[in-house]
Amino acid sequence: MTASALSGAVSGPLVCAWDLKAELGEGPVWHEVEQALFFVDINGRAIHRLDPATGEKRSWTVPGRPGFVVPTPTRLLLCGMQDGLHWFDPATGTCDLDTVVEPERPGNRLNDGWVDPTGRLWFGTMHDAESEPTGSLYSVAHGADGKLHVVRHDEGYVVTNGPTVSPDGTTLYHNDSANQLIYAFDLRPDGQLANRRVFARLADGHPDGVVADSAGVLWVGTWQGGRVSRFAPDGTELEPLPIPARNVTKVAFGGADHRTLFITTARKDTDAATLAELPLTGGLFSIRVTTPGQAQAAFRLDRSIVL
Repeated sequence: MTASALSGAVSGPLVCAWDLKAELGEGPVWHEVEQALFFVDINGRAIHRLDPATGEKRSWTVPGRPGFVVPTPTRLLLCGMQDGLHWFDPATGTCDLDTVVEPERPGNRLNDGWVDPTGRLWFGTMHDAESEPTGSLYSVAHGADGKLHVVRHDEGYVVTNGPTVSPDGTTLYHNDSANQLIYAFDLRPDGQLANRRVFARLADGHPDGVVADSAGVLWVGTWQGGRVSRFAPDGTELEPLPIPARNVTKVAFGGADHRTLFITTARKDTDAATLAELPLTGGLFSIRVTTPGQAQAAFRLDRSIVL
């Protein structure tokens, strides 16, 4: 693919940065301090790290299924596992449970997450069997008491994905993947949400992870769609970015200039014929884009963790 193939939105070819054949590759996030990309394989119970400058690849096997990892100001990452929020230490490969989430809903698991520019974490839960609307949208802040404070904002989801925030910080987007919907909320300075409305509806495929670039365009991994869908800030659907995998899960902007787009994909629910046709399915892809993404914030710690 060349830049002319996507109306000037991309400026280089699509490449497979890591052909790791992930069963459920998800949650790419750029670590600004390390200048490296972290992402997970949920069903493979793995956390991966790619240094694009050197090509170094590292992987850790973890005891549960990780839905996401996000950076913090320390060497630790905050990881959403099936049961709750854990601190992951790349130096040792260990996960330490901090906060159990939804103990009353054992059929749920944590799914996608993202840190907004204020340092607040947003994440969703989903029904693991993907049949009941038991999932919710949460935010997490680290208080001066040293504890993680988890707040439920919305519920009634079978599968949650996203969320992300507009560049001006006033709109939060969150996906109702099972119903092919992208919601928008008004995001108040105190972290409260209001005025949920349908931002976009996909006719083909399911909206998976979503990220907004610095111009407010949404880039949406599309499950069963073979593409990254794109939407203007007013909800107009733009030309998509085709990906050689049926299940495209999420993107992240990285690199020193935030103009490298990283894309995770999944082999889950892909039949043998499709895998033969699309052998890079489950790989991590990258492409250069013309409009940079937003810088990735770290989860804010109001009191330093003693390591």
